[in-house]
Amino acid sequence: MKSFNSRRTRAIVVAIAAGSLALTGCSENKGGGSGSKGSKEDQAEASKQSKAVVYADAAASTGPAEEVAGAKSGGTVDVYQESGLTHLDPGQIYVSDAGQLANLLFRGLTNFEEDGKGGTSVVGDLATDSGKSSDGGKTWTYTLKDGVKDQNGNVITSADIRHTIERQYAPFIFDGPSYLQTWLSGPKYRDALKDGGFGSKHLPATVLDTPDAKTVIFHFDTPRPDLPQTLAMPGYSVVPEKTDTKAKYDTAPVSTGPYKIASYKAGKSLKLVKNENWDAKTDSVRHQYLDGWNFDFGVTEATQTSRLIADQGSSKNAIQFTGSVDATQIEDVISNPAVNKRTIKGYQPYVMTLTFNLDRVKNKKVRDAITYGVNSKSLIAGEGGAYGGDPAANLFAPTLPGYEATYDPYGRLKTPAGNIAKAKELLKDVPAAEKKLVFAYSNSSAGQKRKVAIEDALTKIGIDVVAKEVDSASYYEQIGKVKNPYDMYISGWGQDWPSPGTVVTPVYDGDQVADGSPNYSHINDPKVQELIKKALTQEPTEAAKTWTEAHHYILQNVNPAAPLWYTKQFQLYGSNIGGARYSTESSYIDVTRLFLKS
Repeated sequence: MKSFNSRRTRAIVVAIAAGSLALTGCSENKGGGSGSKGSKEDQAEASKQSKAVVYADAAASTGPAEEVAGAKSGGTVDVYQESGLTHLDPGQIYVSDAGQLANLLFRGLTNFEEDGKGGTSVVGDLATDSGKSSDGGKTWTYTLKDGVKDQNGNVITSADIRHTIERQYAPFIFDGPSYLQTWLSGPKYRDALKDGGFGSKHLPATVLDTPDAKTVIFHFDTPRPDLPQTLAMPGYSVVPEKTDTKAKYDTAPVSTGPYKIASYKAGKSLKLVKNENWDAKTDSVRHQYLDGWNFDFGVTEATQTSRLIADQGSSKNAIQFTGSVDATQIEDVISNPAVNKRTIKGYQPYVMTLTFNLDRVKNKKVRDAITYGVNSKSLIAGEGGAYGGDPAANLFAPTLPGYEATYDPYGRLKTPAGNIAKAKELLKDVPAAEKKLVFAYSNSSAGQKRKVAIEDALTKIGIDVVAKEVDSASYYEQIGKVKNPYDMYISGWGQDWPSPGTVVTPVYDGDQVADGSPNYSHINDPKVQELIKKALTQEPTEAAKTWTEAHHYILQNVNPAAPLWYTKQFQLYGSNIGGARYSTESSYIDVTRLFLKS
């Protein structure tokens, strides 16, 4: 998933569970780390803080969710958020601001359940369990729970699940995940169902079968042990067929979760109230302690932080949603025990990169020079220093299986402030025209800081930076256009589940070059394609070697993106907020369990 500051995904490890296939890997972070440790300590913690994520059975998938200690009902939480939401249509959700919101509004076949101690399970959400596999993992069967309704009182049936999947093929869906569609119909999946199921044509039963109102069966041409995790992505949350308004759905979606939208003014405000048709007995993950949520957009991280430090009036009932403690006020937070105890901290699975548009920046010497010369130290300072991140040596995060702490081909760890001499040497024979580059940046406060750091570092090595401001709410949509007018832009990615394949395939697969795709560099290299195809046919242990080979080739032989930093989370909330904890799944405050103390 895209994070609000990066494209974001899930980082988890699958263990053997009854009725399911399993991956073997090692990954994940958990909340509670101080964020102030040294890089090596933090990264070691990230690599060892993972616990196996099991595919849960029906008993574990039955609601209600376990009560939160001390929880009370009533009241409204105020949410501070700087930029507007990217999307509300589940099919378009791949950015974590909307992903956070999705857990309040929407439900899918599966979801993730956390125990607060680092343990995570895949549970049935609309389905009775995490799924039953057969045919060597090529076939997966899901049975829907009884009586789950949308906000209008309509019972969710298998027809709604089919519709949810088929509408992902429609041309108006361009910004969400494409794993499931690709697995079912291949890289050119849209050709298999051009109208997205809105006409008379549907996917054949040999691909997607709904033999009755309660049963959904997926048929793949190769084993798909990751399906339960894939279906837990917010982008595959159900869209009830009866009320689908196609492109207009993005402004007024129908809820199946504990809350529904009462009013929405894009970029300004969002009000959620209780969804009376949500039944806690069917939901093992979410709670409905609060009467509602009031979102206030346009509140900068600096203002969010100062309000929450002061903790006056309604700010006592407020949280940061996907924002972080403002870098200039971190000392004010950590030096005050009463304030510091109102924080959540954790290591995130994102790698932030300066991504090159390979259609425009064709000279590898230029890309290499920038990779040597960019200043990770100054960028991280803008993110909060040690609380905001660590210098990145490569394109794999410390939370990802296959991460190599010592793999640093551009010396990013040795010279995090930039190797200016090396960069200048590479650029000495490059024509001036090739050194004039357009840099796109978000108009958020974080984007402004990044712009200054990039301009300063690249000017020092001889790059003529032309900075172009992009609206933060549509930032990823704009840089995600294949014909975008930019040479480089900061983007980020973390794994969708614990496999390097969920980094290499979505971000560096030439088959993924399309509007809305996370292949922002437009890399389309025959060797990379060969290695991706090879890895996808191998068992996880063998595939790990191939993914490593692909990673090395991409970074050294192509260099589509300069590694900048690995991210951390540090958020603040008001003193009247109860149930707050770090979510390893979202890398933000866990919104499924919050309540007001009084």
